[in-house]
Amino acid sequence: MQTLYLGCLTLGVLFAVVSVVIGDLIGSALHGVFDIVSFDFLNPTLLAGGVTVFGGAGMLLNRYSGLEDGVILALSLLIAAFMGVVMHLVVVKPMRNSEMSSGFSMSELPGRIGEVTIPVPGAGYGEIMVKFGASNSLHTAASFEQQALPAGIKVVVVEVREGVALVSEFEERRGVDT
Repeated sequence: MQTLYLGCLTLGVLFAVVSVVIGDLIGSALHGVFDIVSFDFLNPTLLAGGVTVFGGAGMLLNRYSGLEDGVILALSLLIAAFMGVVMHLVVVKPMRNSEMSSGFSMSELPGRIGEVTIPVPGAGYGEIMVKFGASNSLHTAASFEQQALPAGIKVVVVEVREGVALVSEFEERRGVDT
């Protein structure tokens, strides 16, 4: 049994070292072949961590406890499963939730407020800057009402046609007495 535990510990450590050193190369070579398998417990990080913990726990229990081999095997499996759950909750799940994309869809533009960066002529194209999250994006723009829009003014995107944002000047409404 000592050989099984040592083999699992060694395999887990080797997997960790290889994935750190050349993990990106392997991932790009496989082009997401394993993305179809979407079970969280089949995450390579969790599997490698579980195998490593199983081997380490087995080695320690075998060396420092007087327990029988079957009990050590069962305890090692329980410890590995427990640590797998802990790694999932503490490492994998928060990292997955922290992934952020700066991508957006042009269909998200209508209704957004932007600023003219390159003047938009009445019958031509200019450029606007629209804030998406923490980043700004630049878009080709045309006047929705065929009126010239100078640089620096706020505009609202009315619609998007053929990849061009059609904009109108943004007028803030202040308290109006009726």
